[in-house]
Amino acid sequence: MATESELQYTSEHEWVLVDGTTATVGITAYAAEKLGDVVFVDLPDVGTTLASGSIVGEIESTKSVGELFAPVDGTVLEKNSAVEDTPELVNSDPLGEGWLIKIEFTELPPLLSFDEYTALLGE
Repeated sequence: MATESELQYTSEHEWVLVDGTTATVGITAYAAEKLGDVVFVDLPDVGTTLASGSIVGEIESTKSVGELFAPVDGTVLEKNSAVEDTPELVNSDPLGEGWLIKIEFTELPPLLSFDEYTALLGE
C-alpha cells in the first residue's frame, strides 16, 4: 500500500488511495489506535451505490462502535472480506491489509493532504 504522505484523508479519519477512477478506502492508523482492538467490521456489499458523507458500515472494538463514511459518491467495486473475517487486520495494518472497500467514482471531492490531516489531529 502507499505511504501516509501519498494518501488523501477525510476529517472522519479515513484514508483514500486514488488510482484512476478507483478509490481504495480504509481508516487511519490514528483511528485504529483510538478504537482499540477491533472485533467486528461491517462493510457494504459489492454493487452498493454510495453517497459521499453517508454511513456505509461500522467498526466495533472492545472500546466502542464507530461508523464508516463514504468519502466519495460511487459504487462499491470490492470489499475486503479478509477484514470481515479477521477484523484485527484493521489494527495490525490499517494502511495495507486492513483496507476496507474499493469504490468506483466519477468525481473526487476535496480531500485532505497528509499535512492537513496531521494539522486536524493537532499533532
